[in-house]
Amino acid sequence: MDFTFTEEQALLQASLAAWLADHYDFETRRRVAASAPGWRPEVWRAFAADLGILGALAPVELGGSGGGPIEMMVIMEALGRALVVEPFLPTAVIAGGLLGQVQDRSAAARELLAGIVAGEVRAAFAVAEPQARYDWRDLTTTARRSGAGYVLSGVKAVVHGAPWATHLVVSARTGGAQRDRDGISVFVLDAAAKGVAMREVATIDGGRAAEVSFDSVSVPATALIGGEGAAEPLLERVIDTATVALCAESVGVMRALHERTVDYTKERQQFGKPLASFQVLRHRMVDMYMRLEQAVSITYLAAIRLSDPDPTQRARAASAAKAHVGEASRFIGQSAIQLHGGMGLTDELAVSHYFKRAAVIETQLGDTDHHLARYSALSFAPPASVA
Repeated sequence: MDFTFTEEQALLQASLAAWLADHYDFETRRRVAASAPGWRPEVWRAFAADLGILGALAPVELGGSGGGPIEMMVIMEALGRALVVEPFLPTAVIAGGLLGQVQDRSAAARELLAGIVAGEVRAAFAVAEPQARYDWRDLTTTARRSGAGYVLSGVKAVVHGAPWATHLVVSARTGGAQRDRDGISVFVLDAAAKGVAMREVATIDGGRAAEVSFDSVSVPATALIGGEGAAEPLLERVIDTATVALCAESVGVMRALHERTVDYTKERQQFGKPLASFQVLRHRMVDMYMRLEQAVSITYLAAIRLSDPDPTQRARAASAAKAHVGEASRFIGQSAIQLHGGMGLTDELAVSHYFKRAAVIETQLGDTDHHLARYSALSFAPPASVA
């Protein structure tokens, strides 16, 4: 299989890497993540105006570039390598992906997509609930009809990027029982709407998240994405896409961990010799590299499978990649910390921050055990059934 990038994809990769190297060095990132509000509006504006990556995946007719899974993978790997905290994933991949799937877009949906491309919209994905663990279909949040709109009630847990969001993408039940596949709807609403409350927390990787509660929040009918009660396939597709995007981000994190570890062992002296001269340490770094390359390959394959018309094949590839990348990132992260010694855990050293980001990625949208179980279930499921 040919994994060679097109000229446009290679240019995107090179230009984004160069910009991040100039504007997103580790010390700057560390300082911004530790301060309030924890992100930089000027970087977000540059993502829209200078780099155009916020519109890289959006439809051409709305000002985007019409990119696909490969462009998404290129962007996410670069963002992972630079430890970018700005909410590209929930905004451009998830919110943009959901709105992009709808065939007959309302004026409100087109306006939101245009806002994403222009950098005016920052989204957060409110799908997980306290009782559900990684089963996003386990929903107690409800949206009941009220006049021409809906009234939203419920609680969402660990909503990454919510404190920065202008809009929330929220899953809710408009019908069916708590764990039914049918009856799920998805809404995009103003994060500052009356009745929306957030309990903010700082995450270990330098990001921000929140528990978000909805106390009888009135939302217009135009906030509904797709048909009422018919959002399950839309969410399933965008969550698989976001899962692969996280794998690509993790690849960028692992590349940085491996490179920094190799550089450190060349410089650090022990018994009058560089650490890299000891064979057992060279073997460990080769093992790290092999795990990295395997993670790259399975992420590329999963990105290609996102275009598969069979949702079971797409889901299997996404879960296989997430499970493998989770194991690889844990091995590479732990090895990097070990080879740096005690200082590898200090806040001043970049590897500790990369390790923490890898650990958070491993739990987002399902951890390794969850995706292993999902892959196993999918392997024995009928072609049209996706767990």
